[in-house]
Amino acid sequence: MSYLQRQYRTLLASVLVLSAAACFPPKPARVAAVAYTAEDVARAAAKQSDPALVRAGTPAYLMLVDGLIEASPDNTKLLSAGCQAYSTYASLLTAEAEQTRTGVLYARAREYGFRALSTRADLRGALSGPLPEFSLRLQRLEKGDVPALFCTASSWAKWTAANLDNLEALAELPLLEATMGRILELDESYFYGSPHLLLGTYLAAKPAVLGGDMAKAKEHFDRALALADGKFLPAKVLYARYYVRRLQDRELFVQTLEEVLNAPPDVVPELTLSNAVAKEQAKELLEKTDEYFGGKP
Repeated sequence: MSYLQRQYRTLLASVLVLSAAACFPPKPARVAAVAYTAEDVARAAAKQSDPALVRAGTPAYLMLVDGLIEASPDNTKLLSAGCQAYSTYASLLTAEAEQTRTGVLYARAREYGFRALSTRADLRGALSGPLPEFSLRLQRLEKGDVPALFCTASSWAKWTAANLDNLEALAELPLLEATMGRILELDESYFYGSPHLLLGTYLAAKPAVLGGDMAKAKEHFDRALALADGKFLPAKVLYARYYVRRLQDRELFVQTLEEVLNAPPDVVPELTLSNAVAKEQAKELLEKTDEYFGGKP
């Protein structure tokens, strides 16, 4: 069976499931069972070594998840799966022509994340209110909420980066920062130090006049790299892209990215897709070394 045939069958299966959902409203128990299947699909995708295959197949999966959420709008497992799926797909769109789509995808991921957390704390309803009220709601969340909270914050940060001309997005920055801080309080080591990685990237990318801080960014990157222990390659790519490049250390930039290219992607099965994408990104960044650092040393 050819690649296109496999993709057609995947899409057809999704359409059939969605059609069945429209014609025969699913019972909560049935939808709940599918929610667990959605989690299994996400875990399987994370073990894929071919990012192109995941890029091609994910839109059909997104349609499926959207349809199931439409049928069961309060199912937190489905909402969390939707947040993760949209965020992951957006991060896979590396071509410049696709970048205009990422803001929309991250917005959907963020919205699903807020909804997944709503039974514990209505963060979405406090976005237009004062920071102390939002912070009080964050305090209601516990360690078990970290996966959904991290996906929400990560999508939120990336949506903000795609909407820097949006006054609403800029006004929410203190709330986003409070959210990232709360994740660190709850579980700094979550997913190989990803909370530190998120904050390090945020502080390094943010202009100093808006509160960017390279010294603090370095502290978070150092901790993230220590927790990743060389297994989570995106940590090194983000460190090179946002910190080392801004530091204008060409030698460290090249060294860090070459370490990514020389590392095996599948030492930890659940990191295979993330690491394969990181290797793609490292190659693209290395090809632009002269552009970033003003020619060969």
